[in-house]
Amino acid sequence: MGVKKIIDRVSTEVETIFGHARKDKLYDSERTFATPAEAEAAFARAKAKLLDVNRWSDLSGLSARFELHDRHGRPTLEPASDVGQFIRILLPGPLPENWVEITDIQEEPHALQFTVHPCTDPQSNDEHVEHFFVKEASSTFRVEQKGTTLAAYEIGENEGINNKGKEAGARSALNTVISEGAWMAFQEIQWNKLTNYLVHNDEYEGRN
Repeated sequence: MGVKKIIDRVSTEVETIFGHARKDKLYDSERTFATPAEAEAAFARAKAKLLDVNRWSDLSGLSARFELHDRHGRPTLEPASDVGQFIRILLPGPLPENWVEITDIQEEPHALQFTVHPCTDPQSNDEHVEHFFVKEASSTFRVEQKGTTLAAYEIGENEGINNKGKEAGARSALNTVISEGAWMAFQEIQWNKLTNYLVHNDEYEGRN
């Protein structure tokens, strides 16, 4: 890596820490099947896994805990189905909970995805964004079938640290630590586990 690239990378990190820059990230997994029929069946199962958000917590090894809540903020064991539902995310360790709201669901013949944005805690009257990223950040979770190949994605956009102004509340410093420390180190592990799970690579490798 050249000196200029190193300087640019450091500058971007500094800008991100102070809330002046945002990042886009992509994590993805694929698995190719022997026949279109096998891929079609695998895609149907992948869609069910994608929407069964509570089961994401069962991923082997280090994993966050995911809890789906309805439009009123009440826990539900049903699959994700509606814009306006919420997901409560608990990272490993003594870290605060984080909330996102489902803002978009799209289904096509060979693709299914939903998008979430950081939001306030639907169980309280606090107007602060209860997440380490700003409310403009988004995560899109997608599965799609392309011929005999099944693919899964976690697409992160506008990932800026929620450490400025009223939205951050009393979490400003903690959000910076989580985003640049705990979550930065954990993010790749978490989303790679999830995308592998969605394309059934965990089963292929002999894990439940």
